[in-house]
Parts: sequence; structure tokens; C-alpha cells
Amino acid sequence: MTDRERFLKIASGELRDELYLPLNLNYAWFMDETLERWHGEGLPKGADLLEFFGFDPIRLVGGSPYSPIPPFEEVVLSEDAETRIVRDHLGITKRVSKRHEQSTMPQWIDFPIKSRRDFEEFRKRLDPHSPSRWPSDWSRLKEEWAKRDYPLGIAPGSFFGHTLQRWVGTENLCMLFYDDPRLVHDMLDYLEGFFLEIIRERVQEVDFDFASFGEDIAYKGHAFVSPKLFKEFFQPHYVRICQLLRGRGVETIFVDSDGFIDELIPLWLEVGINGFSPLEVAAGEDALVLKKRYGRDVVLVGNVDKRALAKGGAEIGREVEKVRALLAQGGYFPAVDHSVPPDVPLENFLYFLRALRCG
Repeated sequence: MTDRERFLKIASGELRDELYLPLNLNYAWFMDETLERWHGEGLPKGADLLEFFGFDPIRLVGGSPYSPIPPFEEVVLSEDAETRIVRDHLGITKRVSKRHEQSTMPQWIDFPIKSRRDFEEFRKRLDPHSPSRWPSDWSRLKEEWAKRDYPLGIAPGSFFGHTLQRWVGTENLCMLFYDDPRLVHDMLDYLEGFFLEIIRERVQEVDFDFASFGEDIAYKGHAFVSPKLFKEFFQPHYVRICQLLRGRGVETIFVDSDGFIDELIPLWLEVGINGFSPLEVAAGEDALVLKKRYGRDVVLVGNVDKRALAKGGAEIGREVEKVRALLAQGGYFPAVDHSVPPDVPLENFLYFLRALRCG
């Protein structure tokens, strides 16, 4: 059985008690700062992580189809001993730590879209036909993928976390639902057509095994928007995209979101999205509860508590037992509930992988 066949059988629930550890399904396993620490603890520099850790192969194409093209010029506006204020490639102004840029949240200062005029200007950077939205060697890759034995996914877009939230700002967007709902609807209408135009030709050319929306629409305990607002503003825009994907045989469609997304899961299921990741434990997510509630209707990724990996010992043991219980039900791929942070020793992570494989 090929890796591709194993992945599809696990996702469908047909194959149970099967360990498939995808290196990059919806998100990266490791922060750069984590790898820097591990280089001092035995991880060879330049090591192939797939080979070193014995992960299973997977590939996701088009990870940022919604990026502005051309990007904004990245500029350092000011700095002090500990931080710098920058404008990034998305046009966002933020204060970042010089020493811990990945593992600490930036301070958000300003965003590129504040009005309809700003959006009209911004959308000039959202041409779906920009060649650089896809790999320049697409023809060669198509030939390679036609002969592949590993799972291949496509990123069909984002309506919240990688688009409106970043372009408008979380607080500003939450106010905009009430202050100017027409503008929110118009931005989402544009994005739906934009994403459809981007992926339509690609899914005709390549047989993808899964898709993954990047949303980051929640925080601890709740989503940023209520189910009522989600149903009014966001839910309708997934429909045609999911129909297109399923019409091309893509049966597993993920949403990747930090935070607690339970209240939105039924609404995603209604439009054909059935996969959920990374299921952050600290936010209140429990994959066993979701499996009990939805059974084979959902495919889950993650829910391994990164805090337990830092603590080690019995804490890791409890995570391993949870993973085994989930594997027994099928439709589950073990992964850390986001990137592994730098407070996790390499020894602990290797212990976690050994314990998984001993089962």
C-alpha cells in the first residue's frame, strides 16, 4: 500500500489503528527557534526532518494563494534594543521582538484596509491570474504528481484569518460587521470569485487528495464571530468552492484554525468541510469529544498538547494514550496542536515519537 493509499484510507475511516505522521498537514511542526535549540541537542544542521524523525510524506500546494501581488515593500520604521516596528509584505504595521519573533505575538498597530477606498486599492494586488501565485515549474510538477505515491493537497483560500482579519485587523473587523456590513459582504463576495478563479484550472489539471482552508477564526473558548454572524457572512462563500473540490474527487476538506472552533464545526459540515486542525488543547479542544459527537463524519489532525511535550514523562504518556484511542476510531492524523515551541527539549520530542511507535 502506498503512502497515498494509506492516507486516503485513514481519512475515510476505512483503516484504523494506523499511524500516519504528516510532516506538514495544514501547518509546520516546528518553529525556527525550536530547531535552533535542537541543533545544540543533537539534531544535525541541514538534516532532512522527514527522514530524521521518520515522518510520513505529504505536500500542500498553493499555501498562500491570497497573498497580495506585488507584496508591500517591507520596511523597518523604527527600533529599540528589544523590538522593531515594521511594515510587512501584507501592509501591516506591527511591533515584533528581535529575539523571539516566532514564539511571541507581535503588537498590531495598523492595517492596510480601513475603508472601501482602501479595499478598492488593495484588490489591485489580488489578480487571480498573477503567474507567481503558483510554482513557476507547474508543467513539470504536474508530470511528477501524476506518478506520485504520496498525498497531495491544495490550499483553496481563506475568508477570515489569512485575509480579512489580517487586512482589516481583528477588532476593526468585528466593528465593521455592524458599522459597514455591506463592505464586509463585498470583500467576501470578491474573495469567493477570486478563489474560484484561482483553483478552477488547477483542480482540473491535478488529482488532489485533500484541500485545506486557512482560517484562524477562534481563540480560547470561542470563535471570533458568533455562529449567527458566521452563517450570515462567511458560510455561503464556501459552498461553490467545496462543490468544485468534491466534483473533482476531493473528499477531505480541512479547515486549519487556532482556538476553540466547536461552535462553528456544524456550519462547516453543512457546506462540505469535514476536516479540522490543529485542535488546540489549551483553547479547550478535545478530539475524543469531537469523535464521539461526529464519528466518521469528521477527519481530525492534531490535538497533541504541546505543553505536555515540554513537561515530559507522564504528561507525554497521557498524550500517547489519547492518540491511540483516536487512531482506533480512524479518521485521525496525530500532530502537535500547532508548531512545536522552543521550550520542548529534543529528547522529549523523540521520546514522544518512540512511545507512539511502540503501540
